[in-house]
Amino acid sequence: MRELQEEALAQQFPVRFSRAATNGIELHIAEAGPEDGPLLFLLHGFPEFWYCWRNQISALAESGFHVIAPDQRGYNLSDKPQGINRYHLDDLAADIVGLADRLRREQFSVAGHDWGAGVAWWLAQKYPARVSRLAILNAPHPAVWIHAMRHNPVQRKKSRYVRILQLPWLPEFLVSAGNYNGLAKAFASCSRKDAFSKEDLALYRAAWRQPKAITSMINWYRAILQQPPSLTPEIRITPPCLLTWGKHDAYAEPVLAEESASLCVNPRLEYLEQATHWVQHDEPERVASLLISFFKINEK
Repeated sequence: MRELQEEALAQQFPVRFSRAATNGIELHIAEAGPEDGPLLFLLHGFPEFWYCWRNQISALAESGFHVIAPDQRGYNLSDKPQGINRYHLDDLAADIVGLADRLRREQFSVAGHDWGAGVAWWLAQKYPARVSRLAILNAPHPAVWIHAMRHNPVQRKKSRYVRILQLPWLPEFLVSAGNYNGLAKAFASCSRKDAFSKEDLALYRAAWRQPKAITSMINWYRAILQQPPSLTPEIRITPPCLLTWGKHDAYAEPVLAEESASLCVNPRLEYLEQATHWVQHDEPERVASLLISFFKINEK
């Protein structure tokens, strides 16, 4: 079944599929572009997988980047280690550094959306010498997010689901009910009503149906409250950073973008006035153009 799915997707997109060992696990990756091109990681968020970048991969690959979009640990066809403590930010970031090491690349750029952006932030903070440029799509720095959940009443209300996800077994039951309708409905806030086709949702449901996937995906939320990052004056993000933010995000206040940008030495904040949390689905061409122009600067 996996091979048939990959064969069909490879006919639609210029991707090569493989599994790669990193940080004690194996990740399933979609790869595109010239292998000697500048290395660029595309990191998906919850509840997606590599496929969330389907509208940007071709353009980035055609621009000369060696694009790697992994299913992050716990998702789709990647390994799903057991236990909440296997999903801390340090481990998630080390997975990506391990992929770069495997390719013998000292430096790389990274773009992340949602939780993938959380990992991207952490990479830039923990491995600043490794990250050439950083692009963030609708996700505050993890420490800004935790601080806002505690001190910003509006954000606390928007993040109530995070507390619910801390419960044992009940979140798994709720999001899996009705053929995973609880997860599929998360895409309903997208401003483009045609952004997720029936075929797209079938692929997402196939990913959610993978053994242990739902618990592993939710464990990302459980782990960050188990070891919450603190907002301290020492946090400085030194790689050049592009923050692309859909203003109609149902899950995060726009002020969190500004607070996250304030942690960066060289930030650029780009608001997309009509976009939602699902920014690369709402405005796929615009996001691709922003990423290409931002990452190409490094190659001039």
